[in-house]
Amino acid sequence: MSDPLSLPGAAVRDRLAQEKHAWLCTVRADGSPHVTPVWFVFLRGTWWIGTDGDSVKVRNVERFSRVALTLEGGRLPVVAEGEAVSHRGLFPEEITDAFAAKYGWDVSAPYRPGVDRVLLEVPVRRWLLAGVAQ
Repeated sequence: MSDPLSLPGAAVRDRLAQEKHAWLCTVRADGSPHVTPVWFVFLRGTWWIGTDGDSVKVRNVERFSRVALTLEGGRLPVVAEGEAVSHRGLFPEEITDAFAAKYGWDVSAPYRPGVDRVLLEVPVRRWLLAGVAQ
């Protein structure tokens, strides 16, 4: 893959559509990594992740926006790097519809009373795929 921004091949796109979990790596204030499983949707070169507004991942992203995401299977790795942007308030209908279709879940609904939901948007800056080191 010569262009790190180009969309991956059909097999990877299928995995992004079907797999339920990815691992999100953010950076803590002390520089240590924070890795956590997340539900996600992937649309037009961008990962979308819904989470509580007071989560560690949101605090980390708002301090240092560079992140990595990977699908669970290690045999054919799919890793993406990007800069996360957090969105509070209204979520795009296309994104909430995609989460509802994939998980049967309203990504915008508060999980805990008094805690806002945040949508993390991660456009892919670079893909690191099986057999392709960049």
